[in-house]
Amino acid sequence: MDPFTTLQKDVAEALRSTTRSAACIGNADILFQRSLDPDVGTQLDAQNARLLHLAQRLLGNAAASSDAVGPKLPDVEAVDANWRGIVDVIDSLLEKADTSLDEYTGVVKRLSPASEQTAVKPRPNIADKKMIAKPQLMFEHAPTNDETGGFRPLLTSKPHAKVPLEQCLKTFNDRRGREQYPHPYQTEIESYEYPSTVYEYSEPQQYQPFESTTATMVDTPEALAAMLSELKTAKEIAIDLEHHDNRSYIGLVSLMQISTRDKDWIVDTLKPWRRKLECLNQVFADPSILKVLHGAFMDIVWLQRDLGLYVVGLFDTYHAARALGYPGASLAYLLERHVRFTAQKQYQLADWRVRPLSEELFEYARADTHFLLYVYDNMRNELVEKSNFFNPDTNKILDVLQKSKETSLKRYEHPVYDMETGLGTAGWYKLITRTPVQFTRQQFSVFRAVHRWRDDLGRNLDESPLFIMPNYAVFSVARDMPADKAALFNSIQHVSHIIRSHADDLVSVVAKAKDKGVDGPELNGVLQTIGDMLRAERAESEIATKAVEISVVSAAPDAPLTSTAAVSAVRARASEFWGRLWKTQDSSHNRKFSTLQVDLAVPLPPLTAQIFADANGVTEAPIKAEKPQHTFVPKEDRPAEDQRSDMFVVKQLGGHKRKRGDAATEEQASSKPALDPMTNDEIMLDAMEETPEAIRGREKAARKAARKQKKKDDAAAQAAAVENGEEPAFDYANAKSVLHAEDGDRKKKKDKKDKKKKSAAFAPFSGMTDAPKGLPRAQKEGPGRSKTFKS
Repeated sequence: MDPFTTLQKDVAEALRSTTRSAACIGNADILFQRSLDPDVGTQLDAQNARLLHLAQRLLGNAAASSDAVGPKLPDVEAVDANWRGIVDVIDSLLEKADTSLDEYTGVVKRLSPASEQTAVKPRPNIADKKMIAKPQLMFEHAPTNDETGGFRPLLTSKPHAKVPLEQCLKTFNDRRGREQYPHPYQTEIESYEYPSTVYEYSEPQQYQPFESTTATMVDTPEALAAMLSELKTAKEIAIDLEHHDNRSYIGLVSLMQISTRDKDWIVDTLKPWRRKLECLNQVFADPSILKVLHGAFMDIVWLQRDLGLYVVGLFDTYHAARALGYPGASLAYLLERHVRFTAQKQYQLADWRVRPLSEELFEYARADTHFLLYVYDNMRNELVEKSNFFNPDTNKILDVLQKSKETSLKRYEHPVYDMETGLGTAGWYKLITRTPVQFTRQQFSVFRAVHRWRDDLGRNLDESPLFIMPNYAVFSVARDMPADKAALFNSIQHVSHIIRSHADDLVSVVAKAKDKGVDGPELNGVLQTIGDMLRAERAESEIATKAVEISVVSAAPDAPLTSTAAVSAVRARASEFWGRLWKTQDSSHNRKFSTLQVDLAVPLPPLTAQIFADANGVTEAPIKAEKPQHTFVPKEDRPAEDQRSDMFVVKQLGGHKRKRGDAATEEQASSKPALDPMTNDEIMLDAMEETPEAIRGREKAARKAARKQKKKDDAAAQAAAVENGEEPAFDYANAKSVLHAEDGDRKKKKDKKDKKKKSAAFAPFSGMTDAPKGLPRAQKEGPGRSKTFKS
């Protein structure tokens, strides 16, 4: 017999006997037995203590390997007080039993002891972590972190140039007055035309098998030259970068992956001669080679900053994923969707400065570009299928290419620190606006001082500010304002070795900022000033681009006419429903839009009185409805014989409906001579006080008579055509439908049936009682005690 079956049988038998014993004890009157015999009470107390001790041990064993905590059961009352804890322990015990049963029956595959040991990896020890020497110290051109001017491009030559390099190095001043260098390939990127293959549907070209191929490591100038010669023959290439910014102030491009349809390369960008990679501009700036990248917003900037490389002809698959409406836009999602390849994204945050690369890192880096061209083929086909090339609003592929151009036009700028406003990539403004804090004057002063101290120390040591001190630690120091090293270490939970070695300097900075903040500015006031400044800058940029000129080519060049339409619009300060919406300054709310210059192809005549004149030169004035003029006659001046008609007039004004015989009466009255309104009050008041119902009835009768006359005229025309031997015109209005020829014949019968159906009231439950009744219950419950249980 199976040992588990035997154990299950023994446990079930023990539980059965225990349940029966507990039920027998519950039926007995324990309190009466305890009061009747004191010895019974002593034995009951001893058994209670033994059971509580067993329950305590069971709960402790069950909770030993789970998150639940076994409660203490010193007495019987403790069971009720800690019942929630007991239930938690029992639930965890039952879950373990359920998991064990699933593993035993094979529903869940049981891990082998070896795999269990490998699955639970020991927590890494920071002391055992290998310290890597900073590779930037060995560069021929070591990075400098204290530059404040514009970033000068690293180019020494400009392949595939439309504008010479010397003209691209002329500086300009930005909106804040700082000197900047333009993008050296701006003209080439803006005028670039993508190849026709981007707009055409074609079968995706299959990638090389990942398991049977490998990548070539490029870590020597000779390997770089060999790779460059092969890349020049390609039509599309895929590019990706691996960046490290934890132990460097501005970051380092640590690895570059390049793939063609047939081959992969891994380029080591941490070599001292890394500036020689500028020769890759012969391929990266070549307009005949399409460059496919994913999420290239930062890659474009990093290539400029470290290697002096610029991309012309970019296709960003991230924008393609957004245009196609994919639920995910990451590279891992695209690989899973189009290739069924699962990328090991745990290596994305690895230290890419490690040399030599491990096999896992090497394969992960290679996979980022190995499948990317195949992914591009599939996404391009989807874009072509879903694009309307005749409508720019629905041309998805045009939208992707335009956004890719905008990405490739990004420029790198030095991270200049502004202590007062905190603007820029290294400033404190974005950090404090994203964190809901309420600082006093002194705390705000300490916050800015500590943030500036951390940035200066990172520049000097070429360390990441976040590695020196995380952002939450800056807020903690500003909130606590520690006065000594002990209080400083208490505010910063995880103190780095850099903070420990510069703790005295930081305490001194906090003390000086605290004293300076007594009379310093308030947080809300500074944020309001900076916000107003940013809104003013946005308003100036809008004013600079607000003039819109619309030119329509004249269809008659010999007699063109230019018409100027002045459009003056005023923007409201606030919405009555939504409130204040606009973020520009108050002075810019009421600005007027520029005049629109419109060239009209057809001249418009002047709107003068001659246009409305007839052929004889007489101007027709608008015809107005004239009211009838009547002379009122007082009642006392009216003849006596006409006073009897007043009663009749009141009845007519009361709104009595006109009968069918009234038409004949009207005809008779029309044949009689007209009476003088001065001598007949009935006719005079009827004309003055004609009711709206009478007017509508007269108009309806006139329309009906016109329709009858039209039918008579049509019938006479058809008869005349038949007499003359001509074929009569087909009457489309009165002809029967071809598809429903019988509808007109059966219309009367159908109307009668519909009237009968409408007359009968709808009763949805009228047939419910027609079904046969079921059999009555064999036994009915009567009043009194139920006989289910017997005492």
